[in-house]
Amino acid sequence: MKTARFVVVLVVLLLMPCSLVAAPHHKALSALPDLLDEDTNIEEEVEEPPEVPTYDPLEPMNRFFFEVNDRLYFWVLKPVSKGYSWLLPEELRECIGSFFQNIGFPITFLNAALQADGGKMLKATERFLINSTIGVYGLVDVAGQEFGIPPQRADFGQTLGRWGIGEGIYLCWPIVGPSNIRDSLGLAVDSVANPLPYVYDDRIIDLALYSSSKVNSLSLNPDLYEDLKRYSLDPYVASRQAYIEYRRGRLAQKDN
Repeated sequence: MKTARFVVVLVVLLLMPCSLVAAPHHKALSALPDLLDEDTNIEEEVEEPPEVPTYDPLEPMNRFFFEVNDRLYFWVLKPVSKGYSWLLPEELRECIGSFFQNIGFPITFLNAALQADGGKMLKATERFLINSTIGVYGLVDVAGQEFGIPPQRADFGQTLGRWGIGEGIYLCWPIVGPSNIRDSLGLAVDSVANPLPYVYDDRIIDLALYSSSKVNSLSLNPDLYEDLKRYSLDPYVASRQAYIEYRRGRLAQKDN
């Protein structure tokens, strides 16, 4: 817990000067150059949505950690994931993924409350109650399969974005991967809301559960990272852009 508090304080201090980077859902004025001849008739002007620039002043450091993570992926994570997939059938791995998602209910519920999203709070609660009982402690997603209630996602980084807090500088953390100042703070706060560390007090178990969750997720999506590398000229830029678009899409999304 002391480590979590230290991370929260550190990231808050880093976040203070980052208000220069606006939240992605804020409107911005943009001027498009008129490349048409003056005699051309235009019935209406088409406005393109303004692009929010990526603030990456620490790119050399981020690229270094990206390379570190890349080597860890091919040297450690991929071989472990292959062995894990060979050992456990896909149906069982899906059950494990459903379990990890179910125990994240407090994080989703609290952030939905902070976002004043009553609909998401209700759906998250319904999913948790159904999957924790009929779904055998969340091992089976009965709520999604039988009741048509999709997974609900909400985190503190998203909550800060809904409050108008900007992304801050882009960061690529070792092991954790792509992030930014806002989402790093969100991750630290969400770790405090995670119920599992309150059941025990052992960092080794924390690491084991986190690693198991990541390996299980990778085993269900084995080609995602390698496809990104295969079809991009600069894997670092492609990874950064994929993360930014995903997070901005989550922020703009009203449901789930």
